[in-house]
Amino acid sequence: ASDSAAASWLASVVPPRMRVVMAEWLSIVGIGEDGAAGLPKASRAALDAAEVVFGGPRHLAMIDHPDGRAWPVPFSIAPVLALRGRRVAVLASGDPFWHGAGGALAAALPADEWRAFPAPSVFSLAAARLGWRLEEVTCLGLHAAPVQRLRPHLAPGARLIVTLRDGEAVARMAAWLVAEGFGATRLTVLERLGGPAERLRAAQAEGFALDKIDPLVAASLEVDGAGRVVPCTAGVPDGFFDHDGQISKRPVRALALSALAPRRGELLWDIGAGSGSIGIEWLLAHPRNRAIGIEADPARAARAQANAARLGVDRLEVRQGRALDHLDGLPDPQAVFVGGGCDAALIDALWDRLAPGTRLVVHAVTLETEALLTSRHGERGGSLLRIELAEAAPLGRKRGWKVAYPIVQWSVVR
Repeated sequence: ASDSAAASWLASVVPPRMRVVMAEWLSIVGIGEDGAAGLPKASRAALDAAEVVFGGPRHLAMIDHPDGRAWPVPFSIAPVLALRGRRVAVLASGDPFWHGAGGALAAALPADEWRAFPAPSVFSLAAARLGWRLEEVTCLGLHAAPVQRLRPHLAPGARLIVTLRDGEAVARMAAWLVAEGFGATRLTVLERLGGPAERLRAAQAEGFALDKIDPLVAASLEVDGAGRVVPCTAGVPDGFFDHDGQISKRPVRALALSALAPRRGELLWDIGAGSGSIGIEWLLAHPRNRAIGIEADPARAARAQANAARLGVDRLEVRQGRALDHLDGLPDPQAVFVGGGCDAALIDALWDRLAPGTRLVVHAVTLETEALLTSRHGERGGSLLRIELAEAAPLGRKRGWKVAYPIVQWSVVR
């Protein structure tokens, strides 16, 4: 929020004509553990030409500059933007656009006002030490994120490289892997990559006992074990979700997700979220997707949030309360799912609220709601689907079909 405010302030105080003709003034310099000695000529020239250099205390200690300034805490790019027009350099670890300050700065400035001088990222250095093809590796930044973000990526044979907050985080990650059933995972602890104090040590998650791990650490994972693997397609087994029975069962959920058709970077409203399963699967479909769940029952709302965190998609946002009380304050979605508590007032409010092109999918179990969806389908079109499922179950000494309540699905584009 502070970075966005700083960029807005900059746009308000700098005349438009000046913004167009402003010369390149900011250098975004990546630096490794080998310090100034490892910088190429272009990076050193950019630092020498800078009047002010921003960076973390560790990075500033690597160079000799008369006006080195540490980043504020909490982090903000506002002090850099305030010097717009002067010769300024920013120091970042490795590649400034891998979880670094580069992205925030580039988003706030025109492309002709800055230049980046990247160094190898920690992920590139790790892959080079391990002999791994980087394009085949999942790279995650866990230095400011929960370890559960790993969960969708855990499958035997998978290779991951992750950055971590500190040395103690490695042991916590190992214990979590064991708890998830992936204790056979091979970990390589990568300390101070690229510098004279670089060290690599390997261990298995189960029985992990490495100590005195440097705070500047990353780790590689070669995943192994008998833990449950989260499927890549819609219809995650019900057992992955904690619920009180208020859950769209796996086959029905798969049909709902098929109708919702998640695409990269889209926002879903999941109304009557229950266990959160629809919103969670929407988020699992792509790491840039977003979802807002609305749930009237506070216990279910909390359960949905906990399910999302456990499955590594903690970006699910759950609003507790009645849907009609929340609609006006929500950002526009690209898709909406209504799985419970649907009535004419909600359907009509959604139709008035949603932008043209929004995909709407509604499920009905009761005869009254089915009649409502049948009526709206006749008025507004779309697709009306009746879903009838039966599952084999014991019947005396033999087996028979146990029939579930039929579900009617109305899917339509606003």
